[in-house]
Amino acid sequence: MSAAISAEQTGRRVEEVLDRLAASGDTAAAAAEELVRSLMEFYGAGLARILHLLSGAPGEAAARLLGDDLVASLLVLHDLHPEDRDARIARALDGVREHTLDVVGFDEESGTLTLRAREAGGCGCGSGTGAREAAEAALACFAPEVRAVDVQAAPAGPTLLQIGTAPTGAR
Repeated sequence: MSAAISAEQTGRRVEEVLDRLAASGDTAAAAAEELVRSLMEFYGAGLARILHLLSGAPGEAAARLLGDDLVASLLVLHDLHPEDRDARIARALDGVREHTLDVVGFDEESGTLTLRAREAGGCGCGSGTGAREAAEAALACFAPEVRAVDVQAAPAGPTLLQIGTAPTGAR
């Protein structure tokens, strides 16, 4: 198998090239842009056919495809992913094992996903920029409609009182 391909990086690179082609105004650039779009349509049709052929197959093969970052991002890119946005977000966050994150809400207008970090074992490790960055990386492939992630700290638990012995002479 060849070197790992990052769907997020490839998507950014394709967008940058298409932007440069569009900005040049050159006829060769227009032809190159048309070629890219035609290839995208072709690959999208092929992916749609694969999904159709797998629809009658045992669920394990389809589940493996949907769980693969590269395949999932291609399906999302071509608007072919069979899961809705909320299911794709849940799938992405399941992959962020080092943080336990709960979905609070999604603002469709801004594309902001609000998450709450649950404290892991009471240490408070689940919040902060690490959780946000891990969530953003996971969501890039599965839910590109999420443009920003806001991670709220876990709510404070009840105050614990130390139980000790009464001072000497007190009753």
